[in-house]
Amino acid sequence: MNYEMMNNNKVYLMGKIESKPVFSHETFGEEFFEIMLKVPRLSEHCDIIPVTISEKLLDKDIIKVGNEIAIKGQFRSYNKIIDGSSKLVLTVFVREIVEIDKNVNPNIIEIVGYICKNPIYRTTPFKREICDILVAVNRAYNKSDYLPCIAWGRNAKYIKDVEVGTQISIIGRIQSREYQKRVEDNTVTKTAYEISINKIQIVGEEEIIEDENII
Repeated sequence: MNYEMMNNNKVYLMGKIESKPVFSHETFGEEFFEIMLKVPRLSEHCDIIPVTISEKLLDKDIIKVGNEIAIKGQFRSYNKIIDGSSKLVLTVFVREIVEIDKNVNPNIIEIVGYICKNPIYRTTPFKREICDILVAVNRAYNKSDYLPCIAWGRNAKYIKDVEVGTQISIIGRIQSREYQKRVEDNTVTKTAYEISINKIQIVGEEEIIEDENII
């Protein structure tokens, strides 16, 4: 992977391991496993984020439930057949396990990509402005990761009319969010993963919009 593709998708997470490693897939003879990482917010809430880790980094003394770890990697997406239909699955791919630093924000993501779907702008009943965007981030071997992002307040106003194909730079955090979905005659609870935007900029423009209220 070239330098540019290494730097257009960077994630740092620090948190507690919530689940035992479960086999995910194998690529070129290398096995990968998934764990769930509980990452604190500045508020009292936490995000439970799926993390994919290679067997080469799977130190059993480190990767076990209850342990606190810090990782660097990339936020990735792939399509998986679930219940007969293709679903977009999101995970943080671990590149390295690093030393824990309590002085560092435990959840940081920086991406540079292209808006690949028309932004969806709306206002909540409490008059909070929100805008959903889907960003395509290039990866090696002609692949791309499709990452859902959510902007608030001034960020939402800034991005709501931006055209598909526009290159943008984003700094924020990865969040997990539960929601209710009707399935046949039942209501089930599902979890969505997305980037909550703190700073956003159209590449090539000087203006950077920041939301200080993201927690």
